Amino acid sequence: MTNLPEVRGKLIPGKVLSELTWLRVGGPADVLFMPEDVDDLASFLAALDPGVEVFPMGVGSNLIVRDGGLRAVVIRMGRGFNGIEIEGNRVIAGAAALDAHVARKAAEAGLDLTFLRTIPGSIGGAVRMNAGCYGSYTKDVFVEAKAVTRQGEIVRITADDLRFQYRQTELPEGWVIVEATFEAPEGDPDELKVRMEAQLAKRDATQPTKERSAGSTFRNPAGFSSTGRDDDTHELKAWKVIDDAGMRGARVGGAQMSEKHSNFMINAGGATASDLEELGEEVRKKVYDSSGITLEWEIMRVGEPAPE
Repeated sequence: MTNLPEVRGKLIPGKVLSELTWLRVGGPADVLFMPEDVDDLASFLAALDPGVEVFPMGVGSNLIVRDGGLRAVVIRMGRGFNGIEIEGNRVIAGAAALDAHVARKAAEAGLDLTFLRTIPGSIGGAVRMNAGCYGSYTKDVFVEAKAVTRQGEIVRITADDLRFQYRQTELPEGWVIVEATFEAPEGDPDELKVRMEAQLAKRDATQPTKERSAGSTFRNPAGFSSTGRDDDTHELKAWKVIDDAGMRGARVGGAQMSEKHSNFMINAGGATASDLEELGEEVRKKVYDSSGITLEWEIMRVGEPAPE
């Protein structure tokens, strides 16, 4: 890719994305762009050829990049986007701020965003995917976000704009969330800290936190499919239908459904993106055959397969 706009941040051609994803798989991006700040990002997008695709990437915690990589400019935000500020009962966080750090800083200020503590990702991804835990979702505390459009315009976006659903939003293509504002209920800092410690202990006891995983592989079924509608209910858990289909511990190459939590896919060693995706599709088939339920991927899968 040539004739890229001048930037103050970093442009890295051919960056291998396996180095940036929690599952440690993925081919190269055409270019990785690490903007210095919001203005750097906005001016870059405004000047970038409109035909060039962009892909905003968080910490790579809920992502499979296919082995052929991404024909796009991958945008990854760092230090210029990880600030956390408290104003009254509002928390303003940069898109690159880790969910866990936001939960901790809010708790210190007596604000309850504890549901974010065990979510493995950053705030941009939490907004984009309406991340949730323990019955609370990002949409429950969301006030507004700041984003940069594909044309380089800096805009404010509301919940009405995003149309929050279960594990998804309707963020326009190519828009990059750079900051989010939340309004949190008040709580006692010590009690919030104890609650988060209990959540972490429960997570470590039930999930393969020491393995290379990407969090939950599939959405919890809603009725007979994960439609994303607001009125969906999710009492039936994905791990249960995966167990019932006999797929706990199932393997394809270096990819495995965790023995500890069957809705967690892990790179057990040397897995390719193709292994992971093939295993996921095999799980979906077996679950459908055994229960008639179509599981929907929660892990985002992007890019191209490896060339033949």
